[in-house]
Amino acid sequence: MNDFDIGQAVEKLGSWQEETYKWLHRHPELSMAETETCDFIYQQLQDFGYETQKIGGGVVGVLQNGSGKTTLFRADIDGLPVKEETGLEYASTITRPDKNGNEVPTMHACGHDVHITAGLGAAWVLSENRQSWSGTHVALFQPGEETAEGAKSMVADGLVEKIPRPDVAFGQHVLTGPMPTGSVGTHSGAILSTGASLKITVHGKGSHGSMPHMGVDPVVLASAIVLRLQTIVSREIDPFKMAVVTVGSLQAGSKSNIIPERATLLVNIRAYDMQVRKHLLAAIKRMVNAECDAAGSPEPAEFELYDSYPLTNNDAETTKTVTDAFIAHFGSERVGDCGEVPASEDFSTIPDAFGIPYCYWGLGGFREEDPKYPNHNPKFAPIMQPTLATGTEAALAATLAWLGK
Repeated sequence: MNDFDIGQAVEKLGSWQEETYKWLHRHPELSMAETETCDFIYQQLQDFGYETQKIGGGVVGVLQNGSGKTTLFRADIDGLPVKEETGLEYASTITRPDKNGNEVPTMHACGHDVHITAGLGAAWVLSENRQSWSGTHVALFQPGEETAEGAKSMVADGLVEKIPRPDVAFGQHVLTGPMPTGSVGTHSGAILSTGASLKITVHGKGSHGSMPHMGVDPVVLASAIVLRLQTIVSREIDPFKMAVVTVGSLQAGSKSNIIPERATLLVNIRAYDMQVRKHLLAAIKRMVNAECDAAGSPEPAEFELYDSYPLTNNDAETTKTVTDAFIAHFGSERVGDCGEVPASEDFSTIPDAFGIPYCYWGLGGFREEDPKYPNHNPKFAPIMQPTLATGTEAALAATLAWLGK
C-alpha cells in the first residue's frame, strides 16, 4: 500500500458529511419502507461516479478501478418506531406509517444514520482518489436490519447475480460501550449473537371467573410456561456458553371475571453457538407442549418464528488483517477487542450468500464522561465527531488493506 493519507482525505469531506448526517437523522424511515433514504443514497452514489442500482429494497453502488480484489462495505439504513428525546437541534420529529398503517414516531435510535454517512463518505474518498488504489469497491446500503428482512430481501432479489463477486465483506456498528468515540474494536470469531423471536399461542377453554372448574385457564398455563422457561439456561445449557431466553410479553384476557380462550407469549432467544440456538428452540417447544398437556389444553400450542438473525462469526484471518490495518492507521491506543456483543444482526446473510469471509467491528460513539444511553433508547445520540470521521476512516482502512497499491 502506498502512503495515501486516509485522515487527510476524510477531512476534505468538510461540512458535507455532517450535513448529510443531520439530514438522515431528521428523516428516518421504518424497516423495508426506506424510500426517501434509498433515493438520497442512490443520487449520492451516482454523483460519485458509481454504477448504481436498487436491489431488494436497498441500494448498491459499484466502482471499478482497474485490476485487483473486490471489497464490499455494507451499511444498514432503517430507523425505529421510537419517539426521539435527545433534544438535538436536528432531532427527528416526524411520524411514519407502520406495517399496520398506524402513524408512529420514528427515530434513528440505533445509529444507522452514522453507518450510512460513513459508508457514503468512504465511497466518495475512494472515487476522488482512484490513483491510490486498484480493484473494485462495492458500497451496499441494506434495508430492514431491525426486522431481519433486509439482507434476505436483497439476496432474494438477485444480489449475487447482479454485482461483482466480492473477495471480502465489511460492516460496522456504532456502540454505546465499551469503546469511547474515536476508537474501534474488532473481535475474531463470534462477535454478535444469533437471535430469534417466537410468538407462542396457548389455548384454554373460556369460562366465568366463578366457575373455573368448567374451563381451562390459559393465564395459569402461560404463567407456568414463563417460570418453566427460566430453567432452560440455568439447567440445560453449559455454564461456559452464553444463552438468553426472555419472555418479553404475555397477553391474555380483558376482564377480571372472565377466563379467556387463549394467551400469547412473545419470547426472544440469543446465543453465540448455533447448536445452543437449536437446543433453546427445541427446549421451548418441549416445555410449552408439556405444560399444555399438563393443563389439559384443548388444542395444541401454535409457534411462529420471526425476526430470525444469523450468527455473526468473524473470519480469523480477515479480522487480523483488518485489525492490523486499524492499528497502522489509528494507533494501538484507539484499537481494541470489543468482545462478544449480545445484540444480533443480519449482515452475515450477505457474505454468506457469496461464500466469502467477512469482518464486522464496533465503533465507539460516546465520550467516556458523557451519560450513556443504549441503542434503541429515545435518548440515543452518538457524538457527531469524531464518530463520523472515525467510522469513515475505519471503512477506508479495512477496504484499502485489500485494494491499496
